[in-house]
Amino acid sequence: MATKRPPSPARKPRADARQNRERILEVAKEAFTESGASASLDDIATRAGKLAAAERRFAETMPPLEALRAWMLLFVDHIAAKQIIAPALNTIVGGPAKLYEGSRGQIQGAIEALVNRAIESGQIRKDVESSDLLRALIGVAHVTAIPDWQQSAKRLVDILIAGSRTAR
Repeated sequence: MATKRPPSPARKPRADARQNRERILEVAKEAFTESGASASLDDIATRAGKLAAAERRFAETMPPLEALRAWMLLFVDHIAAKQIIAPALNTIVGGPAKLYEGSRGQIQGAIEALVNRAIESGQIRKDVESSDLLRALIGVAHVTAIPDWQQSAKRLVDILIAGSRTAR
């Protein structure tokens, strides 16, 4: 019979995750202050810096696998930030679907570019699909009511990266 591990104590968020969260909230607050209820999520995303821009920056400054991992961790922070502002935005823009529709294509393009780069470098297996990695991360977003979901999601990133590596 397997024994359950006791729940791990809540860890403090990493400094960069906390800064990302604070930046997105600050930008959202600025946008709503300036534009009121008509503030667009695209405007907020543009101001905060999009995941697509992070993909290019990571690809230029990091080895392929490290860039993919860093982007996936940033995506988890992105999901967390949207969860934070979602309740306020839901009352204004009419539901969570609006939170994601504007950035879907950019997110898919960013992770696809990073996965392709890592495959071409030989660091991850050729059968890794960017959409599979993205689905796994999005799936975790549906359990945000669990207190340590974000830490769990970040552990999942490391599991996904480890499982995607080429055999040596």
